[in-house]
Amino acid sequence: MVELIEFDTERLRLRQWRAADREPFAALNADPKVMEFFPSILTHTESDNLARRCESLIAERGWGFWAVELKETHEFVGFVGLHVPTYELPFTPCVEVGWRLALQYWGKGLASEAARGALRVGFESLGLTEIVSFAAAGNLRSRAVMARLGMQDAAETFEHPSIPVGNVLREHCLYRLSRECWLAQAE
Repeated sequence: MVELIEFDTERLRLRQWRAADREPFAALNADPKVMEFFPSILTHTESDNLARRCESLIAERGWGFWAVELKETHEFVGFVGLHVPTYELPFTPCVEVGWRLALQYWGKGLASEAARGALRVGFESLGLTEIVSFAAAGNLRSRAVMARLGMQDAAETFEHPSIPVGNVLREHCLYRLSRECWLAQAE
């Protein structure tokens, strides 16, 4: 049996998914502002399927896109974590760090805080040598989080294969962080 990794940051708990997470997760996936840089909002069924997939990948590997809650109130915030993309990208195989938070939790440093914890797990517990992140080129908020994490803009874009040709969101940017750079930042 795989040992599940769960952890705390200063304000957050990153943990396995629960049934109670489904409703707030569906609400954030239906929010046009949260989903601005995705091809569409998700239906409740699509959101539930995504949550189940995240949950099953954590059960399988011990890590993944964790459900995130505020430690103080136990409110579900969204997800943050590590993922192995299943589609072909110019830089696969890789492990990415990613996040999606409900709008009311934006601008509080929570994505950066949780992602730093995920990077720590990736480099210290999993022994990864590099973690990447990518987003639609126009997603300046996510790009700012990547920069705050110390990730380096690879100065290259690529066309995301799951976004239709001609869609303005198809062009994505890539950020990278090596274990060596992460260790140097931690000193």
